[in-house]
Amino acid sequence: MKVTVVGCTHAGTFAIKQILAEHPDAEVTVYERNDVISFLSCGIALYLGGKVADPQGLFYSSPEELQKLGANVQMNHNVLAIDPDQKTVTVEDLTNHAQTTESYDKLVMTSGSWPIVPKIPGIDSDRVKLCKNWAHAQALIEDAKEAKRITVIGAGYIGAELAEAYSTTGHDVTLIDAMARVMPKYFDADFTDVIEQDYRDHGVQLALGETVESFTDSATGLTIKTDKNSYETDLAILCIGFRPNTDLLKGKVDMAPNGAIITDDYMRSSNPDIFAAGDSAAVHYNPTHQNAYIPLATNAVRQGILVGKNLVKPTVKYMGTQSSSGLALYDRTIVSTGLTLAAAKQQGLNAEQVIVEDNYRPEFMPSTEPVLMSLVFDPDTHRILGGALMSKYDVSQSANTLSVCIQNENTIDDLAMVDMLFQPNFDRPFNYLNILAQAAQAKVAQSVNA
Repeated sequence: MKVTVVGCTHAGTFAIKQILAEHPDAEVTVYERNDVISFLSCGIALYLGGKVADPQGLFYSSPEELQKLGANVQMNHNVLAIDPDQKTVTVEDLTNHAQTTESYDKLVMTSGSWPIVPKIPGIDSDRVKLCKNWAHAQALIEDAKEAKRITVIGAGYIGAELAEAYSTTGHDVTLIDAMARVMPKYFDADFTDVIEQDYRDHGVQLALGETVESFTDSATGLTIKTDKNSYETDLAILCIGFRPNTDLLKGKVDMAPNGAIITDDYMRSSNPDIFAAGDSAAVHYNPTHQNAYIPLATNAVRQGILVGKNLVKPTVKYMGTQSSSGLALYDRTIVSTGLTLAAAKQQGLNAEQVIVEDNYRPEFMPSTEPVLMSLVFDPDTHRILGGALMSKYDVSQSANTLSVCIQNENTIDDLAMVDMLFQPNFDRPFNYLNILAQAAQAKVAQSVNA
């Protein structure tokens, strides 16, 4: 069995390992256009902020490792065309530009994603950078040494982390976003108000609700003009989102409107011999029971493993995702899973929300910290749809608990009374998640009795 893998980042690396574990006799050929694999781009901000001293730790595999496992790894090779009818790929060796056409029995599309680069005048300036791969990370760390003023465009997760990182390394930071709040896809205003104040307290200039209209180079730096203001900077970093790298299969397999490949429960595309995983594929989003595009490493590695397990016959079903994610900004843990109330309403779901703040453990302890919590739920079925937490205490694993609740379609009634340990070092007789769900129960009861 000849298996061709197109692209080798998170999904590709895990797919290759699983394929060779399940089918050691398979002829697995990997084509990667870059000279490195398996770079954890989510660690770029940690590297830039000095929290990770050795960037080599951000690589968790290598071409040599995959070769030892039995893969034929072709680095610096770009796939030019895929012919699903003839089951062939045409590939260019980027070192000598020689082209070859090879056949396959199964094809794995793990070509990842690329930053969205809108057609804004001046965006091709050398002072405007991207933040995705190892080459970008190297450029950002080097250019930041000479830059005093850094502007981050896009206040999603990556932009939020970059703004914090550079604000701790002596840079003058401006954070621009067209939305009125930072990270509005993940957190309500109760959360983002606190985060935005943290930015201001650390000298970050927020330019929210502003759309970038142009970039202009000058002798002293770069001028960024928005629809409301103008900003002078030395370096601009574009972080406004990603699009899947799937043009090679356009019109050949079913795709979402943005180009994400739609798969079944076994990671097969509409062509059963073509699999997709990672940022090139849509995910099955459990809160809505619909396909969605959520480019996260967690989704990629799980989908990659499933490709290996289901390559020959459907064996292990995809569990879907809750899009659980988190970050640490200025010593706060900020995590979310599932839908915000606004997102649930946008999807046409019947949803309500409670927001509660409570200390994570009793006040008689030497210290404690407040936890700000949100729970989104269906008031009729009581099914949990999403949640978020923020605290200077590490509440990250509580987002995982909520994720399991959404995965299993648990209700606020389940969470309100589920058995959790009590020990004053850690929590109250009712864990703060129990308290959050009890608040949701009280809200439902109040509306019923109104």
